[in-house]
Amino acid sequence: MITINNEPTAYTPIFLGTTQHSLRLSLEILIMVGMKLNDEIIETYNVTVSAIELGYLPSIGSEIAIHEITGSELSGFKAKFKQSDAQMQNTASTDLKKLVDLKNVGRYQLLKGKKIMTQNLNAPKLTNDNLILIRQLLGVTQQELATALDISRKTVNRFEIGEQKISDKFLDKLLVAYPELAESIEVQFDWVSLTFPDLTSRQVVADVLRLQENLFLERPTSQNFYTREMAFAGEKNIYIQDFAPVKNPETQAVDQKFGTTLYLTGKGTRLFEKALLEQNMNWRDFFEKARIYRGHLTRLDIAINDKWGLLNMNDLVKAVQEKRFWSKSKSYAVHGNVDDGWTVDFGKSPFVIRAYDKHKEQANKGYDTDVKTRVELELHQDKAEYVLDEWLNHDEKLVDITFDILYTYLWFTNGKIENQQLKADKVRDEIEATVEPMPAWSLLTALGNKMKFVREPKKQSVERIEKWVLQSVVPSLAVLKKTGRWHEIIEAINTVELSAEHEKLVMATTKNAITQASKQLNINFEKPTKKYNEDDEQGKGA
Repeated sequence: MITINNEPTAYTPIFLGTTQHSLRLSLEILIMVGMKLNDEIIETYNVTVSAIELGYLPSIGSEIAIHEITGSELSGFKAKFKQSDAQMQNTASTDLKKLVDLKNVGRYQLLKGKKIMTQNLNAPKLTNDNLILIRQLLGVTQQELATALDISRKTVNRFEIGEQKISDKFLDKLLVAYPELAESIEVQFDWVSLTFPDLTSRQVVADVLRLQENLFLERPTSQNFYTREMAFAGEKNIYIQDFAPVKNPETQAVDQKFGTTLYLTGKGTRLFEKALLEQNMNWRDFFEKARIYRGHLTRLDIAINDKWGLLNMNDLVKAVQEKRFWSKSKSYAVHGNVDDGWTVDFGKSPFVIRAYDKHKEQANKGYDTDVKTRVELELHQDKAEYVLDEWLNHDEKLVDITFDILYTYLWFTNGKIENQQLKADKVRDEIEATVEPMPAWSLLTALGNKMKFVREPKKQSVERIEKWVLQSVVPSLAVLKKTGRWHEIIEAINTVELSAEHEKLVMATTKNAITQASKQLNINFEKPTKKYNEDDEQGKGA
C-alpha cells in the first residue's frame, strides 16, 4: 500500500534501479520505482529519496519501503520511507527477471516505464478457426480453396478441424493465391512530430525536409510556446514552429533563438511521402537523416488500416461493454455512436491504442476511403523513440514490431473474462488458455506481420474547397444564374484578391515538384494513389 499525492493505492513499490551517476556525492539521489499490482508493473516514477533513509541500495526487483510519493512530472517526485522499515530493506525481495518472464508476451511489456528486451518478436500463429474465417470472408468452399492452393480438399479439412498445424509456408501460399487478402490490411504512418533543438524552421525546411521554401507561408503563432510558424501551402498539414528573430532596440542586433518542432499530420504524411519519392528516399532514410540533425520524436502514430472490414466497431464496443477484453492499460474510453461511428481508446499518453470507424469518420467529412476500420498506436516522446530505435537498430520490419506491440497490449475474447482470471500469476496465458478469442481480432494479429508497411504519396490539392463548393455553393449559384446575376458572379471571381494562405495553396497545387531534388528525377504522378512497399528496397524510387 502506498499513497501517491494523498491518494491511497493498492500498489506495491518495487526498486527498479538508480537513474544518476556518482551516487554518494549527494545526500539525495534519484531512483526509479515501479508500482506493482497483481504481479504486474503498472507504472513507474523517478523519485528523489534520502540516501540516509535508503541505506544500502536494494536489489533490483525487490520491494522498497516507500509509503508516500508526492510531486508532479514538471516539478519532480519525492518519496518518504516507512520509518519502522527503514532498517529492513530487502526483506521482501522478488526477482524482476522472473516477473518479466512471467508477464512479458512480446518485446514491449515494459514499454510503459523501462523497456527490457528479453524475447523475440511474438505474434499468435494462424489457427484452424482463423482459416475457417478467412475462407468465409473470401466466400469460397474447401474444394475451391484447395484448388487455388494446389492441395487436396482433405488437407484443407485437416487444417480446419485442427488435425494439422498451419505453417508459415501455407500462409504465404494462401496470400499469393488470394492477393486481395494480402492487401486487405496495411500499415502506414499517420502522424509524425520531431523536435530539433539546434535548428530554426528555415533550416528544417532547407536541410531536413529539402522542400521549396517559397511553398511555405510564414506567420506568427503562440502555440506550444513558439512565436513563428511556417506552413506548407498555408495549411496545417506540414508545418514547423520555432522562434521568430527579435531585434534588440538598443544594439539593433538580431537575436535568433534555436529550437523547432516539425509536424506532419495524417494528410501531411501523405504529402511528405511525395517529397520522399522525389528525393528517392523512404521513411527509414528520413529518420536516419533527422537523427543526424539531433531530431527527436515527440509523437509517432502508426495506423493499421483494415480495408477488408475484418473488424466491426459495433462488435469491439460490445466486447468492451461486456468486459470481453484484456489490456495492459487499466484505462479505456468509448466515444461516438452507431450512426456517426465508434472510437475506443485504450491507455493514455504517452501510449494509446485507438480503434475507430475510419469509413464513417471520413464520410462525415464528405470524403471517401477504402479503409473500413483503423487501429492506431499513438506513441509520444520516449515511447516513440523506443519503437524507432528497434526499427532502425535491429533487423526487424516495422510491421512485425507494430503487431507485436498490439498483440502484447490488447486482446479481445468471445467470452467474459472473470475477475479471478485477472488475478492469476500468468494473466495473459490464463486468458488465452481458457477464454475463446474473438475470431476477427485473433485473425488480425495472426495475419498482421505478413502485411505491408506502405507509403501512399499524394499531391497537394484543393479537394477540400472543391467539395465545399459543390455541396454548399453550387445550388445557390444555379439560382443566381437563372435569375440573371451570373455576370456579377464571374466578375467578382475574376477581381477577388486571394489571401496569402490561398496564394500558397494555389502555388503548391499547381507545382508538381515540391522538393529541391525533383529536377534529377522523372516522377510520374499520373496515378497519385500508387503505393510503395516501405520494406522493399525497390520501393524507394519510382
